[in-house]
Amino acid sequence: MTKIIFMGTPAFSVPILEGLIARAEYEIVAVVTQPDRPVGRKRVLTPPPVKECALKHHIPIFQPEKIIGSEELDHLLALQSDVIVTAAFGQFLPEKLLSAPKFGGLNVHASLLPKYRGGAPVHYAIMNGEEKTGVTIMAMAKKMDAGDIYAQAEILIGTKDDVGTLFEKLSQLGKELLLETLPQILSGKIVPLPQDEKLVSFAPNISRAQEDILWSQTAAQIDCKVRGLRPAPVAYTDYQETRWKIFEVQVSAEKTLEQPGTIIEATKNSLKIAAGSETVLAIMSLQPAGKNSKNIQTFMSGMGQHLFVGERIGKI
Repeated sequence: MTKIIFMGTPAFSVPILEGLIARAEYEIVAVVTQPDRPVGRKRVLTPPPVKECALKHHIPIFQPEKIIGSEELDHLLALQSDVIVTAAFGQFLPEKLLSAPKFGGLNVHASLLPKYRGGAPVHYAIMNGEEKTGVTIMAMAKKMDAGDIYAQAEILIGTKDDVGTLFEKLSQLGKELLLETLPQILSGKIVPLPQDEKLVSFAPNISRAQEDILWSQTAAQIDCKVRGLRPAPVAYTDYQETRWKIFEVQVSAEKTLEQPGTIIEATKNSLKIAAGSETVLAIMSLQPAGKNSKNIQTFMSGMGQHLFVGERIGKI
């Protein structure tokens, strides 16, 4: 039986872990995940989804704040695992740990490497208007997401996909690809191929500044940005002294000569804004500061009388 240490944190990782658990030929000797974190307005201490999965299956759990130099590292080395499998774990692994298992470490990465190395590959794929993305099974290396590639699988990005829906699809795809590929890796039937460094691009964690909508972009580009930041961290725009989180928009077929960021329609059922290249964007769902999220009809019934055609919002 192959002894596996699994490392992962968010919901993306759970189907991959459960897929390994379901196979009799694998023994998950430990699950390593991030520490419990405060969540929500009330800051309730909440375990990561991978921990909840491990608890359900009675698997030993380790949650080091930083695995390098931790007591947990010694415990993991003592397990003498055959391979480490990671999927959105969120920490760098020390060389000492990666070199200990016979088959080293494998990572399930949510992009078609060498494109989008980093912690937010799904966000960037959508924000940049990519037509497809996928998952990569790669050998872990000291340099982030730079290891040799064992296998890849592609998936199309739908016009309604956001980070949430695409994570679900990629998680299932990653599970299937790993379960198909892992036996061949363990038997030595697959020779990994190095990544082409000339094709490398990066997907670092999203900054606060990136969440701000720039109305000089086209309506289609802003739609990609909104979906690429949903359900978190969420795109926003400013109106006067307040901030609106924008959850859903719709590209209009209309054209306008108004300056980007100008309100061109404000009725009880719609709010349309001029965007770049003469395009128009309709806001469909938003959350004013300090309020709950609202569909546009509910928002305009309360706020509509204060909005006027010709007013400007946000940045260009």
